[in-house]
Amino acid sequence: MALNNIEQLLEKYDNAETTLAEEAQIRAYFEKEEEVPAHLESYRMLFQYVVHTKQEQFSKTVSFPTKRTKIYRWISVAAIAVLMLGGYFQWNQKNQKLTLDDLSHEQLMAYNQTLEVFNLVATKLNKGTDNLAVLDLVSNKLNEGAENLDHLKVFGNTTNRIIKTNE
Repeated sequence: MALNNIEQLLEKYDNAETTLAEEAQIRAYFEKEEEVPAHLESYRMLFQYVVHTKQEQFSKTVSFPTKRTKIYRWISVAAIAVLMLGGYFQWNQKNQKLTLDDLSHEQLMAYNQTLEVFNLVATKLNKGTDNLAVLDLVSNKLNEGAENLDHLKVFGNTTNRIIKTNE
């Protein structure tokens, strides 16, 4: 009778309809019985596994990684502070106007030499643009010649038509 009762409880167990008390009865049956019918052997191994796993305890130590996110947060705060200070000093320096009176003797000499170099470059560029005016004149004459060639082509086409129709 007990075997018949266990088989009914196992059928309910397979259908997920057992209560915790019924599952405890099944577990107790498989713990007590030394010899189990062959068709119930797989259930025996299952319930013995459940009993053994309940008795197991985790004995390894768990090491948690140190939190480095705080370091990265402080690094980002420092980077923002450096950028803000750099921007402030750049803006402050841009707003200060320098006059020629504020320059030292060496800076004034360098400024004057730079102006001389720029003037020299400007005169050479102006001479070069004068030569470009000559090239512009040549370009205009070439365009006029191309237009005259177009008139000759039209004249040639017309004469070819006259000659072909008279033959």
